[in-house]
Amino acid sequence: MKKNTDTGLLILRILLAVLMILHGIGKLNGGLEFVKGLLTEKGLPAFIAYGALVGELLAPIAILIGFRTRIAAAIYAINCLVAIFMVHSSILFTLSETGGWAVELLGLYFFTSVALFFTGAGKYAISTTNNWD
Repeated sequence: MKKNTDTGLLILRILLAVLMILHGIGKLNGGLEFVKGLLTEKGLPAFIAYGALVGELLAPIAILIGFRTRIAAAIYAINCLVAIFMVHSSILFTLSETGGWAVELLGLYFFTSVALFFTGAGKYAISTTNNWD
């Protein structure tokens, strides 16, 4: 069977982007207030919460269509790290009730976006000629 890395990257991009876009839509529907509250609780300015929209909507859309995928994946990964340390730092080194890593979903998002940072989008993308594609 012939290996088709580009199709695999397309499937990976679609999966990763759609899953995070749903989180971004949640932020648009009132979830941004939760993020603002977390930030002000930690003494940070509330306007930084709009960065969640960049990491959960704009970057995944860019990944989905294959536009500057590597830079979008880096933004996505940073967004995941911020979420882990702002919300889940107390359970970072624990297991869930079922034996999995307590933050395995965010870990999966993070490491998948890191993989896309290194591979790029593949040939099924809007843009393929820039160093950040």
